[in-house]
Amino acid sequence: MPIEIVCKIKFAEEDAKPKEKEAGDEQSLLGAAQGTAAPRDLATFASTSTLHGLGRACGPGPHGLRRSLWALALLTSLAAFLYQAAGLARGYLTRPHLVAMDPAAPAPTAGFPAVTLCNINRFRHSALSDADIFHLANLTGLPPKDRDGHRAAGLRYPEPDMVDILNRTGHQLADMLKSCNFSGHHCSASNFSVVYTRYGKCYTFNADPQNSLPSRAGGMGSGLEIMLDIQQEEYLPIWRETNETSFEAGIRVQIHSQEEPPYIHQLGFGVSPGFQTFVSCQEQRLTYLPQPWGNCRAENGLREPELQGYSAYSVSACRLRCEKEAVLQRCHCRMVHMPDSLGGGSEGPCFCPTPCNLTRYGKEISMVRIPNRGSARYLARKYNRNETYIRENFLVLDVFFEALTSEAMEQRAAYGLSALLGDLGGQMGLFIGASILTLLEILDYIYEVSWDRLKRVWRRPKTPLRTSTGGISTLGLQELKEQSPCPSRGCAEGGGASGLLPNHHHPPGPRGGLFEDFAC
Repeated sequence: MPIEIVCKIKFAEEDAKPKEKEAGDEQSLLGAAQGTAAPRDLATFASTSTLHGLGRACGPGPHGLRRSLWALALLTSLAAFLYQAAGLARGYLTRPHLVAMDPAAPAPTAGFPAVTLCNINRFRHSALSDADIFHLANLTGLPPKDRDGHRAAGLRYPEPDMVDILNRTGHQLADMLKSCNFSGHHCSASNFSVVYTRYGKCYTFNADPQNSLPSRAGGMGSGLEIMLDIQQEEYLPIWRETNETSFEAGIRVQIHSQEEPPYIHQLGFGVSPGFQTFVSCQEQRLTYLPQPWGNCRAENGLREPELQGYSAYSVSACRLRCEKEAVLQRCHCRMVHMPDSLGGGSEGPCFCPTPCNLTRYGKEISMVRIPNRGSARYLARKYNRNETYIRENFLVLDVFFEALTSEAMEQRAAYGLSALLGDLGGQMGLFIGASILTLLEILDYIYEVSWDRLKRVWRRPKTPLRTSTGGISTLGLQELKEQSPCPSRGCAEGGGASGLLPNHHHPPGPRGGLFEDFAC
């Protein structure tokens, strides 16, 4: 039968207090050594916080109407601040920008732009051979010259060379150009470069970016002035309409920078025969914002060309490349005016962003009729033509700078990060009287409380071996055995357990009864 031994121990009140004090001192020293100071409560934090109104709403003191009013005022101010902050954030995320115009000071000289011109008629009718008409049937709509007709199976023409066809059958500038002057100096067809566009063989004046001609004055007579004969007698007759059939007579002109290829079928303007056309230009330097404020294409800083076949990136070059890739993917060929570069077509839409730095030329166009009666007779005698031919075929183009000034247009961020931080700081100070350091105080307090709770979870106390209620300690016989340094009966006499009185030993021999020796 197991026996439970009860020891009732009483301590004097005077002896208990020093023991509790010593235990408390030991615990405080242990806590200080381990850095486990208890976190501040909300009232203590509120009384020391720099957030205005928090100490009066949540600080120590009695709860009453005054504290409730302070809490209401604090919550209202906080809600007003959050509303204003949300509005400021939405305004910043829209990335607003503005355009600033800055007219530059007059310069002694200005780089003259490139001027590209094309006859609207692509092929001269008299220069086409039977093979040319056969190969160009889809473009011109003309039947073969043989009235008996030909069947496709019976024709044995060599494969066409479009570059050769355009060079042979296109309008020759030496025949069209009747007079040329630039800044008071005579010029000729040798000052023009051949370029191919959707209109066939075209010509560009001042095309070399390395040797750009300067303009030393503004106004008429200080730019390019040319007289052209469009040669309407060489225009193709219309047998049937095609996608390339043209009903106009005249030339197409585009004014652009030397780094930009001509995209004349989209960006050019027309000049009619029988008129003198005045084109007043002004250089415009545009600066756009990249992402996230805009969609311009920033320079990558590399020396190699960014588009195959072109020396520099431009929207026109990108569009021509996209057209080439689309034609190459469908027909496995390219048109003459498209860039001659390697690479296959790309799937999906082709996106051509605007470069962040762009130079373009604003234009103002006016015209007067030519020739008058007196000049018609003179020009007819000079060029061995009749007056009707002069009126129907001759035109004059005058391109000049309005003034030697450039106009700078720059996109700027209307609401940047510094403005956002300034407005947020003003609203924060107005409504809740806080700053960045106040936010750090709140974050530090949250961290302190959270860390303390995590440590409590990690350090759960173990269940004690003995329980104490009041001044009575209950020890079981099994606990005495476990706490004894001699758990077996093989301990020698005189080697009593520490902390226990010497045991009462029975004489040698078998022990009788149900009781075990113990000492308290």
